[in-house]
Amino acid sequence: MTNYLLTGGGTAGHVNPLLTIASALLAKNQDDKVFVLGTSSGLESRLVPEAGLPLLLIEKLPFPRRISFYAISFPFRFLACVMKVKSYIKEHNISAVVGFGGYVSAPAYMAAKQLKVPLILHEGNALPGIANRLGNRFASAAGKAFRSANLVTSEFVGMPIRPAITALAKSKDVEAARKFFGLKAQTTTLLVTGGSQGARSINETIDRSRAVLAAAGVQVLHIIGASSELAEVSEPEYKRVRYVNQMELAIAASDFAVSRGGAATVSEFSAVGLPALYIPYGVGNGEQKFNLLDVLAAGGAITATDKEFDEQYVRATLIPLISDSKRLAQMSESAKQAGVLDGTERFVALIEEVVSRR
Repeated sequence: MTNYLLTGGGTAGHVNPLLTIASALLAKNQDDKVFVLGTSSGLESRLVPEAGLPLLLIEKLPFPRRISFYAISFPFRFLACVMKVKSYIKEHNISAVVGFGGYVSAPAYMAAKQLKVPLILHEGNALPGIANRLGNRFASAAGKAFRSANLVTSEFVGMPIRPAITALAKSKDVEAARKFFGLKAQTTTLLVTGGSQGARSINETIDRSRAVLAAAGVQVLHIIGASSELAEVSEPEYKRVRYVNQMELAIAASDFAVSRGGAATVSEFSAVGLPALYIPYGVGNGEQKFNLLDVLAAGGAITATDKEFDEQYVRATLIPLISDSKRLAQMSESAKQAGVLDGTERFVALIEEVVSRR
């Protein structure tokens, strides 16, 4: 029996791959146990209990980026978090720590190092974050989602992708998926999404372009996100919803997508061959533009900035592209070359290899 401590909270980009791997580990050996390390304020506080997994809590402790009282107190609070994780590792007889990055992971990495517990990392972004750059210095093994990711002593495994998404590669009922959203069965379909919180610039451009898209014979499934000020709309050729629980149906219904460049989104779209226009989020450390390098090089996507993506861009570039079925088919095949369907299996194999050596 192997007891795992999985860590990687805060955002969906860290939590969803974690949950996919947790499910895969337990499916392979029901005698194993999986514990998840997180905080009370991250997305994991809801998703982990919903998945039926025990959540072990530590303080939310982002790395300080400027001089402040928080920065002065950070080393002491970080040490307290490390001590807390060490107590969890001992209490639950943890055999291996599996980290997916994010601020909650760094204390777990240090605790694993101090207790000489095997540490296996997964880096989901092409531009590795601070926690994984730290942990990679002493990890037993590391996998990365993108070939272009600059993470030393790591191997390419791809992104752990939800089974509902990977199933699309084997069987995809386009008409049923479109019917689910009230879309026409035989009409070219554009999926627009800015992530769970939405993207104002993308939303506003698509909203202003509804008429020209409809005139071009393109119907739109527009996921505006939880924080959008736009209202939901249901028209024959334009469906605007705040959130979609069954994202696999949205992907199955679509011929092309307009999206941000989050790691999971790029990985899922590429794996099942959904060509896309990616508009990377331009703040933070800019990792989204790096997430696009592999699929852009393969020819499975195009990219634009927020400033470039306006109504003129929709008319001059987007509509001609999505109206060209031959080019869409070529881009779909190219996207598949950049994507990986078996990222879950590859990373689980890496974990098991490390554990078997212990």
